[in-house]
Amino acid sequence: MAGKTGGRGGKKSVSRSSKAGLQFPVGRVARYLKKGKYAERVGAGAHVYLAAVLEYLCAEVLELAGNAARDNKKTRIVPRHVQLAIRNDEELSKLLGSVTIANGGVLPNIHSVLLPKKSSKNETDSASV
Repeated sequence: MAGKTGGRGGKKSVSRSSKAGLQFPVGRVARYLKKGKYAERVGAGAHVYLAAVLEYLCAEVLELAGNAARDNKKTRIVPRHVQLAIRNDEELSKLLGSVTIANGGVLPNIHSVLLPKKSSKNETDSASV
């Protein structure tokens, strides 16, 4: 009897995620915060706030990775696209600077010293005359 349907009122239970308007599981984040022993006590709104921050970061990375996938004419996001998205964004690169992404590769970069020197035709023509 006592379950999701409730007692006498017969109201259906509403998750804390839907109350907060989030997709990330607020109850699971709360459980992890309590069991993780990060502090003796955890505030009532801490798990909601943390779930919202995690959801925002995830949405940001996924949007940038989707753009990187579209630039490479792909429809599926692979770790390479996530790597390109993070390293090309200044703030995410700073946040995840020490993170290694498996199968992510590196950013394409050629040092300017290694590039061939450009010579204009005017200089070579005037020197030979």
